[in-house]
Amino acid sequence: MRMGLAIDASCDLPQAYLQEHRIAVMPVTVKLDGKQFKDDRDPAEIRRFLDMKHAETHAAETEPCSVEDVQKLFLEKLVLEYDCVFCLTITATRSPINEHVVKASFAVLRQYREVREPAGINGPFLMRVIDTRNVFAGEAPAVTEAVRLIQAGETPSAIRERLAMIANNTYAYMLPRDLYHLRNRTKKRGDRSVSLFSALVGTALDIKPLLRCYRGDTGPVGKVRGFEHGAETLFGYAARRVRAGLLAPVVCVSYGGDLAELDALPGYPELRGACAECGVTLLEAPMSITGMVNVGAGAVTLGFAAEEHVAEF
Repeated sequence: MRMGLAIDASCDLPQAYLQEHRIAVMPVTVKLDGKQFKDDRDPAEIRRFLDMKHAETHAAETEPCSVEDVQKLFLEKLVLEYDCVFCLTITATRSPINEHVVKASFAVLRQYREVREPAGINGPFLMRVIDTRNVFAGEAPAVTEAVRLIQAGETPSAIRERLAMIANNTYAYMLPRDLYHLRNRTKKRGDRSVSLFSALVGTALDIKPLLRCYRGDTGPVGKVRGFEHGAETLFGYAARRVRAGLLAPVVCVSYGGDLAELDALPGYPELRGACAECGVTLLEAPMSITGMVNVGAGAVTLGFAAEEHVAEF
């Protein structure tokens, strides 16, 4: 059985990894100041967005892949290339994309025979939609686990069960640079988790929140003074979790800027060393345009799957 993968553009994985494993990307359209960006993980488009240096990116409008666009991607391409596709999405609590993909799946499963049979492809087509229950780098562990399981020749049912477990046990941590941006963006989305007072005080004192997404819920789990100290705290924490053992041998890190700046952040060499020591793959990716719109340029997100534990900040 030919099995493939599709993700939405907010999933922070390196472009080389996506190309190597032929992972399809469902794009997000970003509109800002009369300009339009196609967020499909293309490094050149991410670079174009960063080079614009928009001061009011929190005001951007994002349009996730529509039901019709998902149907088109599958019926014109994926049902011809694969017999089963796992479609992994950002948590349904933060975006309608999961709902769009589920709705599209009904039409795809009704119509795929009309496309496959004229092409001489017999047999059923399976489409499995997985809510990663996470965001940005936190979506990536389930995707990398799917790649591993497909390569190992596991059955669709075994893969689906395993991915659900990984999604339920994936932790994503986020360190923002700009509290004003984060506050304005969350306000625009109707989320009051970052108040104006918190943004004012945090900016004045250079206090940054450490945010976590876990099982679809996002909120602060700690605070640090200064971005550099925050990076050292976050990466040091991740290194300890790596040494304690992960459920999947991968840590994914995304950065809302030039990836070369990651190595200069305090604590990152320790995380890199812990991963090498424990045989854990460290994947680095530019943050999606969608991610930067929502949390601000220069932010760091980090994701891994581990047994349930209390954050130690």
